[in-house]
Amino acid sequence: MAKQKVAMLTAGGLAPCLSSAVGGLIGRYTDVVPELDIIAYRSGYQGVLLGDRIDITPDMREKAHLLHRYGGSPIGNSRVKLTNTADCVKRGLVKEGENPLRVAADRLAADGVTILHTIGGDDTNTTAADLAAYLGANGYNLTVVGLPKTVDNDVVPIRQSLGAWTAAEVGAHFFDNVSNEQSAAPRTLVIHEVMGRHCGWLTAATARAYIQKTKDNEYVEGFMMNTALKNIDGVYLPETAFDLEREAERLKAIMDQRGFVTLFVSEGAGLDAIVAEREAAGETVKRDAFGHVKIDSINVGNWFQKQFAGLIGAERSMVQKSGYFARSAPANPDDLRLIQSMVDLAVESALNKVSGVTGHDEDQNGKLRTIEFPRIKGGKHFDLSAKWFAEMMDFVGQPYQAA
Repeated sequence: MAKQKVAMLTAGGLAPCLSSAVGGLIGRYTDVVPELDIIAYRSGYQGVLLGDRIDITPDMREKAHLLHRYGGSPIGNSRVKLTNTADCVKRGLVKEGENPLRVAADRLAADGVTILHTIGGDDTNTTAADLAAYLGANGYNLTVVGLPKTVDNDVVPIRQSLGAWTAAEVGAHFFDNVSNEQSAAPRTLVIHEVMGRHCGWLTAATARAYIQKTKDNEYVEGFMMNTALKNIDGVYLPETAFDLEREAERLKAIMDQRGFVTLFVSEGAGLDAIVAEREAAGETVKRDAFGHVKIDSINVGNWFQKQFAGLIGAERSMVQKSGYFARSAPANPDDLRLIQSMVDLAVESALNKVSGVTGHDEDQNGKLRTIEFPRIKGGKHFDLSAKWFAEMMDFVGQPYQAA
């Protein structure tokens, strides 16, 4: 029987779990099958195509636990879609006429890889499924087990993606400081733009974490540094709609009374309408290799700023984005526990030649299992009927009440 060999890669955007998941996989394999060779492809699928790999040495295995302390990815990320041949050729990752899937498959075969772990979102893991299918159809047996990474928490049918809890907590810490900008000038509008293309979970969870962090603060009432300064006056998600004029009227009343307004906005709130508006005006909207609108080029927070600042009489307005700060953080204790459970299952599944993506399956009562690749999809919407969301929204637009 041929000796098994493990490879891993991280891909897509960063999340507060990549470093820990890499360290966890190395540690778990070292514990249960120390004789297995482990490699990592640098910068995701780009590294596979270019043959750019890191051999995990005994010293790296011994110190892998240190990776739990850090954010980012110790092996690098990229956004490469193996079925987008034109983009791969344009980047110089394959030559004209080459099939990226075949190039990647040949590289894995040449490296002797029998188990591949992909740590990423739906795009990363569906690309892994394409690769496994291609290899299987061409007579090469590869077990692929993905781990779900996305701060948006928007992978179907997975209940909780790795890194999302941490991103919400760190985003709340970020805005706790930013909210003090309300004291810098009269009639200030501060907009906190939070990541979340199609799903408002992170914006809502960040707002909840911020409320939990600040609602029990002790203030000296009478000063401007008081409970009102830490208010959230509006939360806008991709799943919600609002009447601009009516909302502006409500916010203007708050501005007139208090002298400042604070909004939490998902980067995908109103995105479709903004894109349609720009394309109708003849503008070309930039998209990535997966066909997704490049969210930074749209700047939803600035759109909200332009819409509301004049309508509510703001003399000063600003947009602050917590996304890169939050997604680059090390995993918090809740995520560390989730990562460990998914890593253990990923290794067990890989050794038993069961491919899929580890996660709590919402279609099977939240059972932690290795979910079949064809069932993995992106774009899961946030459930507005969640009890915690309703409870959090009770605080929006009014002073916090002591617990």
